[in-house]
Amino acid sequence: MYYHCPSCGKKFKFQQDMIPELGDDFGRCPDCGEMGVFEHDGARTPDDSDYFEVE
Repeated sequence: MYYHCPSCGKKFKFQQDMIPELGDDFGRCPDCGEMGVFEHDGARTPDDSDYFEVE
């Protein structure tokens, strides 16, 4: 799942299987904690390397 932060502009991605582990923090920016704006889900895209993978 691909997101971008409306506050700091960071692009980041999460794997769906992290939902139980992260709970309410799923979708939040790893830098500033702001809730990210969902962009898309699915197969990797050509710009995949532009997104930080949250682990």
